[in-house]
Amino acid sequence: MPERRPGISGRSEVARRSVLKGGLAAFALAPLLQACGGNGTSSAGGGGTEKIPAPDNPITWDLSKKNPAIESGLRPERGSTLRIYNYADYLSPRMIKDFEKQYGVDIRLSTFNDADEALTKIAAGNLDFDLYFPSYDSLGRLVQADLLRPLNHDYLTNAGNLWPGFRDPWYDRGSRYTVPYTIYSTGIGWRTDKISDDIAALDNPYDCFWDTQYAGNLAILDDWHTAMAMVLLRNGQTNINSTDPDDIAMVRKQMLELQDTMNPKVTISMYTELPAGQYGLCQMWSGDAINTQYYLPKSKSIDIMRYWFPEDGVGEVDNDLVVCLAQGKNPVAAHFFINDLLDEKIAETNFGFTGYQPPLTAFTPETLVSKGYVPENLASAVVTEKAFDVGVPLLQLPAAADAAYHQIWQEFKAGG
Repeated sequence: MPERRPGISGRSEVARRSVLKGGLAAFALAPLLQACGGNGTSSAGGGGTEKIPAPDNPITWDLSKKNPAIESGLRPERGSTLRIYNYADYLSPRMIKDFEKQYGVDIRLSTFNDADEALTKIAAGNLDFDLYFPSYDSLGRLVQADLLRPLNHDYLTNAGNLWPGFRDPWYDRGSRYTVPYTIYSTGIGWRTDKISDDIAALDNPYDCFWDTQYAGNLAILDDWHTAMAMVLLRNGQTNINSTDPDDIAMVRKQMLELQDTMNPKVTISMYTELPAGQYGLCQMWSGDAINTQYYLPKSKSIDIMRYWFPEDGVGEVDNDLVVCLAQGKNPVAAHFFINDLLDEKIAETNFGFTGYQPPLTAFTPETLVSKGYVPENLASAVVTEKAFDVGVPLLQLPAAADAAYHQIWQEFKAGG
């Protein structure tokens, strides 16, 4: 059964995505990149053009000369310390304890509140963090600033459990620096006892966020890029990373209309607030939809919860990563820990705690429902490998477009 502690588990993975794509996180490494140019051929804000990976622009990153991969055949040193830098509650405590017991390694988990803080501390290079869990929209800056250690795949014997498409991803050809961690979609969640319409049956489900009958009864994610991607999807634009001035102007107009007419709650707490009935409708990440089952009042059945993602698959689909930081002092244990994340049984324990699934072949909608992790009425929240063939990801944006979107977000958060 899932490892759960209602009210405690699976919470900060939500904040993780929000801040990795929000605030000034995109510029946190810019001064360092400008100064040194990274280990590649380009720099952020300097004379070159920053490399931005995308499905139609796959990148094979240069291997770091300053921070070479570790040798093969090593074992974690008993009594050593593995330092992990992550959001709180984004790893199963049971998994951590099991690893410590098996290898005699002490794990020290340090947490951060937002990516500005995380990237600034990582760039300082003096905290000796071994593992970090970013999204691919910050990967390029981390690599080009030479802050990562290339992986030695001899240690990653469980990599064959990954979906084939994640063994050589577009954002890191050859998986030189990264291993996929979790996957998730972005859709709409609602309670059928609070919302009379079947949102999934609407001609354009995204329109519900501008439908005045729901004014004051809805929430959107406190995540600038995800929130504005919804506007683009609503208007038939599948490039949710558009830099077109007309698209950006349209996003601004509709975001301010949303704020002015709907008074949405802007939050990252849908996992508790929706089941608690604080509102009936919200923009939502798939893992949080799965987690709602643990926060419903005892008088309510999970049958009232719904999650919609476009049937044609053309919606937002993303994944997170785990990387070895060059500053770490225990890269051997770090490799063993990454490999454990790819073990099917260990990954199942971890999924039971976080609610966000790993991209492993053993995890299918049928198995997750049959094992009791996902109620049948929320099976649409399970992400399939096919979803990444047609879904659209949030990408790192060029500086000018990033600044333009952030300006809109500031206006929206200020109340228009």
